[in-house]
Amino acid sequence: MKYTFKLKEPRADKETLILFSCFFKDENKKFIYSTGEKIQPNNWDAGNKFPFLNGKNKAQFLESIKIQLNRYSDLMQKTESERKKINEPFTAATLKKVFDEEFKRVAKGKNIFFETYDEFFKEKVGQLQWTAGTKTRYQNIRNILERFEIAKKYPLTFNRIDEKFFGEFTDYSLYTLKHVNGTYLRNLTFFKTFMNWSIDRKCTYNDKFKKFNIDDSKKHIIKESATSQVALTIEDLNIIMKHEFKSKSLERVRDIFVLQCVTGMRYGELSLISRANVTDTNIILKEEKGVFKEPRNIPLTTLSKYILLKYDFKLPLIANQKQNEFLKVAFQEMEFTKKIEKTTNRGREVERTEDFFYNRISTHTARRSFITMMKRQGKSDKLIARATGHKDMATLNKYYQVDDNQTKEAMDEVFNIEIPLRKTAES
Repeated sequence: MKYTFKLKEPRADKETLILFSCFFKDENKKFIYSTGEKIQPNNWDAGNKFPFLNGKNKAQFLESIKIQLNRYSDLMQKTESERKKINEPFTAATLKKVFDEEFKRVAKGKNIFFETYDEFFKEKVGQLQWTAGTKTRYQNIRNILERFEIAKKYPLTFNRIDEKFFGEFTDYSLYTLKHVNGTYLRNLTFFKTFMNWSIDRKCTYNDKFKKFNIDDSKKHIIKESATSQVALTIEDLNIIMKHEFKSKSLERVRDIFVLQCVTGMRYGELSLISRANVTDTNIILKEEKGVFKEPRNIPLTTLSKYILLKYDFKLPLIANQKQNEFLKVAFQEMEFTKKIEKTTNRGREVERTEDFFYNRISTHTARRSFITMMKRQGKSDKLIARATGHKDMATLNKYYQVDDNQTKEAMDEVFNIEIPLRKTAES
């Protein structure tokens, strides 16, 4: 059976839909089906009834459009061949059903981009591939994309995920949402995961997103710069443990923070601790991520045992956000009030501000402090990673914070060279 492609509005001065057309002779019926692809009429070769493949009128998204159109013609020919093999009639209704199923036709008013995102989310959750934290991150990305559409007046379709989208999304993330480079790049990675999934499922063939790692307006790479973070010392921990709080709630917050500092555990992992998975020597942690991972054995110290026994293995945990709020109050009471410089990398700019030490404290500071204190005592990365669960040593080392005092101590120790006595004129 012969088929062709044609434009819905060939004389339009804007993009118009490309239609698939064929004729069912036995039914005396013309079959027309929208491919969903759009093109400028001046990019359309009316003689060959296909987009211009070369020359000045070549469409910007030619490869993506060409692949999609070939999918329609290939599927029509395959369906016709299969029907002949089983001696079944090949009808317009049959072809429409096959096209609807393959190309996921949706009711008018629905957005196929976000519908596909929802299918992606549902599949990953159903296959137990994500932790609760990962689910929250992907829900957040969807919310960001919806708000981006409105703020930038940029309706999202798969074909519009191009260099213009990247520039607009970068600007929106860094300067409207005020995301720092690290947050922006992590969100971009999550978005790319969704787009790769969409290509694997043949929801799109547009792979321009794979180049989304540079600021096209300035041609400079946006990197997740190493921002100076705070980390506590052994001396700090001694001060913290000796402090007597008037408030029992702040005392509980302090104890939980210190437990993290001496175990290297994430705040979310603390909820997995119970009397059943604590031995005389270890916390046996079965992580939420990766159901097939081996349990992690975290050695107990005198201090971690003390805190677990103090609460009879029933840790007084509160929401992470609340814990962070109370931590700032606790550290302010303990007079961690010196001002420190905070550097924030946004795009190619480095913003420097001063803030109080206590304002920089969060639950993640504890894990960073554990790694930093262990490294300062000369413990190996592999040894530390066994406790923290890191598989990538480069990621682990991002937690390691070096301050000016430590640098000075190290240099004094290395360059401890005896200075020769100066000779006087008389000698």
